[in-house]
Amino acid sequence: MAWRQQLSKNVKELRILLCQSCPWSSSTRAFVEKNYRDLKDFNPKLPILIRECRGIEPQLWA
Repeated sequence: MAWRQQLSKNVKELRILLCQSCPWSSSTRAFVEKNYRDLKDFNPKLPILIRECRGIEPQLWA
């Protein structure tokens, strides 16, 4: 959990792109569902943008 607390010291923005229904985005969706709340609680000023787009391969931009 320590990496979640240190994230805003090293990253200015976090962007997650994923497909809401494609099987290749399932692990990304699971990551978001599992970690989003902690990330926002520990880094309230860090912008976390989650964009869903049909057919896109999952991407993470920091």
